[in-house]
Amino acid sequence: MSKRGGFPGMGGGFGGMNLNNLMKEAKKMQADLEKSQEELSAKEFDATAGGGAIQVKVSGDKQLKEINIQKDVVDPDDVEMLQDLILTCVNEALRKVDAAQAASMGKYNIPGLM
Repeated sequence: MSKRGGFPGMGGGFGGMNLNNLMKEAKKMQADLEKSQEELSAKEFDATAGGGAIQVKVSGDKQLKEINIQKDVVDPDDVEMLQDLILTCVNEALRKVDAAQAASMGKYNIPGLM
């Protein structure tokens, strides 16, 4: 090993990179990533189905916050339609969260993260 640290012939570190700078950058990236995740969790995402007959709201951390169902869509003889509308609406809201998450995390170019 050379006196400067690292491996001989490597410029004193990993390919000439300063390990301290690398660690600082990693810590900064981690803090930025955590901040982005917190901001996303605080957001709410809305979706509708059935021409607005069903409305849902989910948080950025995929917690269902609210479901609104218009009375005229509730038909005791057609419960399956209501169930389908709710599923469609919730899944659309969750897709919006996924898209926002992908956009937010896409600025961090970390292989294997997403």
